[in-house]
Amino acid sequence: MAVVTMANGVCGEIKGILCMYKPAGFTSFDVIAKLRGILKTRRLGHAGTLDPMAEGVLPVFAGNAAKAVDMLLCHDKTYRAEFALGKVTDTQDSTGNIISENDRAVSRDELEKAAGKFCGNIMQIPPMYSAVSVNGKRLYELARQGKTVERQPRPVTVYSLEILSYNENERRGELEISCSKGTYVRTLINDIGEAIGCGGIMTGLVRTAACGFSLEDCVTFEDLQQAADRGENLSKFLLPVDTVFASLPEIRLDEARERMYRNGVKLDIKRLPPLPKGADRFRIYGAKGDFLGIAKTDGNVLRSEKNFY
Repeated sequence: MAVVTMANGVCGEIKGILCMYKPAGFTSFDVIAKLRGILKTRRLGHAGTLDPMAEGVLPVFAGNAAKAVDMLLCHDKTYRAEFALGKVTDTQDSTGNIISENDRAVSRDELEKAAGKFCGNIMQIPPMYSAVSVNGKRLYELARQGKTVERQPRPVTVYSLEILSYNENERRGELEISCSKGTYVRTLINDIGEAIGCGGIMTGLVRTAACGFSLEDCVTFEDLQQAADRGENLSKFLLPVDTVFASLPEIRLDEARERMYRNGVKLDIKRLPPLPKGADRFRIYGAKGDFLGIAKTDGNVLRSEKNFY
């Protein structure tokens, strides 16, 4: 684990959440690999994979914060996607091989009516070019071999879908979608085109929000590299890990119970300040205000669910 100098001059491992702006042409793994070189640490994880052609918000978790990736409370995402009607490709986007073309005219009214049918709770079939596993094989591996296998539809939720612009002559436009984890935007566009009867592909994608973070929270590789070249403390770009647990009520422990918690001892609820009614998970802080972890009630005791110290 890399060691960095904190703002107060005290050394410690680099940890926290780095909201990256992933550039087009990079895989999510490419982002992690490049950050390992800049941050001089290997302990990194990310939330919400983005395709190489996509750009935008990619939350990266460094140090102990990487433990939070598998227990995020918010997985919802928002995208702006460019699209073109009248084509179908094997990847459902403009990077793939064209399977069919259709010169059928499509009005904005017809497009909006078709798109409206995909709002709410829907079933979506994962595309062949995806990281979904079927019988132990990644779909994209099979697709590259020219194989197509049956995929089971998966439930996803489209909270909102708005056509931001549409040129009827070119049959091209842009939409904004807010959706749940696991939603494939290119599949959504493909399915809208199929519903109209002309086909459709995604031609560009920007993720504008993910896991509670937005474009305004993002930093770029250039931001980080320039700061590193100046010898600055890169921890200034990282957000505290408890940021992603802000919706959970807080419990602050005294010194005695902090020691017990750190040693894995379950805490008697009766010996704690009154807990908020209706809550069973909490953010735990030490006597000096440092974030310790997430805990949940288990009968009459409070037990650690994940620690971050």
